[in-house]
Amino acid sequence: MSQQSLHIKTIGQGRPIVLLHGWGVNSAVFTPLHHTLKDHQLLLVDLPGFGDSPAIEGDLDAWVDHLMAQLPERAIWAGWSLGGLVATRAALRYPERINALLTIASSPCFMARDDEGWPGIPPQILGQFGDQLEKDLGKMIERFLAIQAMGSETAKQDIKQLRDLVMAKPLPDADALRAGLQMLKEVDLRDQLDEIQVPWLRVWGRLDGLVSRRVQPLMPVFESRFEDLVLPKASHAPFFSHRDAFVEGVEAWLQTLKE
Repeated sequence: MSQQSLHIKTIGQGRPIVLLHGWGVNSAVFTPLHHTLKDHQLLLVDLPGFGDSPAIEGDLDAWVDHLMAQLPERAIWAGWSLGGLVATRAALRYPERINALLTIASSPCFMARDDEGWPGIPPQILGQFGDQLEKDLGKMIERFLAIQAMGSETAKQDIKQLRDLVMAKPLPDADALRAGLQMLKEVDLRDQLDEIQVPWLRVWGRLDGLVSRRVQPLMPVFESRFEDLVLPKASHAPFFSHRDAFVEGVEAWLQTLKE
């Protein structure tokens, strides 16, 4: 496995929280969370081939192994969208390394499975992003950012701020984008979720245009371990559009975790 260094920005002190961004962007999307979540150290990671991290070859497991080689021995793992898929896979493969799991606007299976009644992204939408990827990378990223903020009351403002933050870093590597799209299309962790043994908070935006509100009721429920936080007016980036409500909910959950 390549040992090229990931770009990891560290903020604050305390129990470490690894933060993983979504497809097409980079860790700058978490700027609103800088210096929040008191008593915790935020480790803002650029996934392989995104932002300032070099690309690597391989699938989701290769990404997880690459991250594990460069992150603390034990931490809370938090992931947004595709980053939530990465964090969930990490919790399944390295349970001894992960204290708790936080997924944000994420799904264990992003692609719609109509024959199973599973709500997800229609295959043609992901196909369109794949096509655009070959034509105009910058334009494709802007369109994807617009979809992520749709539905929020502050969508126009959110899109501009997201774009400014994301575009301040290098555009993603095209091969990394393709690999990420492949994960969104093919990875299905639904049958493994019962194996997650750590506390798990799942944050949802009710107005999310990418991860349907119909996913949350289909997720496994274990009263003592798994919790859901639904933000009624948020869309796909709740930490961005509704930061205060997001931080309040996450902090309340963090307080319940044992040292």
